[in-house]
Formats: sequence, C-alpha cells, structure tokens
Amino acid sequence: MINRTFRSVHARFDASQLGAMFAPRKPRHPLLRLAVGLVGLALLAALLVVGVVVGTAMLAAGLVRRLLTRGGRTQARGGSVVEAEYRVVDKPVHTLPY
Repeated sequence: MINRTFRSVHARFDASQLGAMFAPRKPRHPLLRLAVGLVGLALLAALLVVGVVVGTAMLAAGLVRRLLTRGGRTQARGGSVVEAEYRVVDKPVHTLPY
C-alpha cells in the first residue's frame, strides 16, 4: 500500500524538466565555446585578485590597529618572573619487540 502511494506521488511531480532548465550546457560552435571558456577564466582570475586584495587589506588593517593601540612603545613585562630548573627527559626504550 505504501509503495502504491509513493508511486502515485512520484508520477504527479516530475522534477526532471525543472532540473534541465538550470543545467549548464556547452555551446556547439567552437568559437563560442572558446569565448565562454575565456569568460570563465577571466571570472576566476577576477575573484582570485579580489580575494588577495581583501586579504592584504585585512592584514594591513590589523597591523595598523596594533601599532595605533600600542602607541609605538613596546609592552613592558611584569615584575613577576618565575624561575625554575628544568631537566631533559629521554624517550623511554620500548621493551616489547614490535
């Protein structure tokens, strides 16, 4: 019974024509195909350049903000320095043969 219900729903709504409306197709003419390919490469290059410019502007803004908030002086360290003694710990030798 459920199989019959889903079969009738599928028969009422066929989405293949809706998907075919938005499917990209290559043009048949060789020069037009080349032109569409070049437009795609130009769009890709433009997006790459915009991304690099925006990234560089963000880095520059961060550096300028850091310099302005610090006031050009180095940050002084606090007087609470923790001194300690350290020793190097070797890696343990494996006793199992694998």
